[in-house]
Amino acid sequence: MSAANPGTIVGMSGGVDSSVAALLLQRPGASIAGLFMDNWADDGSGECRAEDDRRDAVAVCGRLGIPIHFRDFSREYWDGVFSHFLAEYAAGRTPNPDVLCNREIKFRHFLDAARELGADAIATGHYARVARRGGRWELLRAADRDKDQSYFLHQLGQAQLAATRFPLGEMTKPDVRRIAAEAGLPTARKKDSTGICFIGERDFREFLGRYLPAMTGEIRDPQGRVLGEHPGVFYFTLGQREGLQLGGIRGREAAPWYVVGKDVARNILYVDQGSDSPWLQSTTLHSERAHWIGDSAPSARFECQAQTRYRQPPEACEVRVGDDGGLSVRFARGQRAVTPGQSIVLYEEDVCLGGAVIERTDAALERAIRDEAA
Repeated sequence: MSAANPGTIVGMSGGVDSSVAALLLQRPGASIAGLFMDNWADDGSGECRAEDDRRDAVAVCGRLGIPIHFRDFSREYWDGVFSHFLAEYAAGRTPNPDVLCNREIKFRHFLDAARELGADAIATGHYARVARRGGRWELLRAADRDKDQSYFLHQLGQAQLAATRFPLGEMTKPDVRRIAAEAGLPTARKKDSTGICFIGERDFREFLGRYLPAMTGEIRDPQGRVLGEHPGVFYFTLGQREGLQLGGIRGREAAPWYVVGKDVARNILYVDQGSDSPWLQSTTLHSERAHWIGDSAPSARFECQAQTRYRQPPEACEVRVGDDGGLSVRFARGQRAVTPGQSIVLYEEDVCLGGAVIERTDAALERAIRDEAA
């Protein structure tokens, strides 16, 4: 790639999405190359698919006739993503490493590496769109709402969006599969990856236990009755049903139990029956300092839509921006299992405004635990 025509570097993950992203960018005759990122050092478990993904990325670039580069970002991933992941779980919160990975690795270190290689832009297989309006860059939802990944990209800023291409933003997943098959790409029928690479297909509790030692404690109902024992509150998240190992309990109906609260200081896990338990409901949340894609909030107080988890339908809310940059968000209706450590992401129709990490909510049990700790 020459300085006169630096082209675009495509982040090749070894999956069908990045494969088709590269194909689409190549078709107009643009000068492109691929780059494969090693983000997790092999821990000897054999569960991470990095080597298989590397081989597939090489095969796709070979098929397209484009060069491929390799970069090891495992140290940066540990420092910028995984250490935070562990600290949040140790504090009893539920972090979202995909948000941090995009901000710290894919749209920071990858972008830096692409520029070092002479490129002026990067591209990924994310389902999202970028637009330029009124002198500002905007992050938009993907045309395929079922695959939209703007939730995970809400920490991007103006400089990153200016240098980013999302070739799949207007496409549906079936179209991507069809194009890959028609082009003979070896990833056309490859199963989509799920979860986090450093956990892979292994048991999440077993993996986390390598870094956060088990600390057994009581499982209680919201009224304080002891129902059983848990291996550590940080293994569980609000709304979770699996892994509680609560059998039939005398005086209670045979209905599933769900996590409704966590008292980290006293190592108590609270559960209740029914996925719609009132103990999981909240209407207001407070966040850490928000990040705004347009560099600033629309105003100190405004109405918009929000998501507190990926693939959640947008919910109407009112937002107030505090003097410290944190948000106070009141929803038009009750929300289920809004979880500290996760992200609230704000939208005006298809435009992603930005978001923040959820700090606390007004859920009744969460308030009671805070009041007792105070």
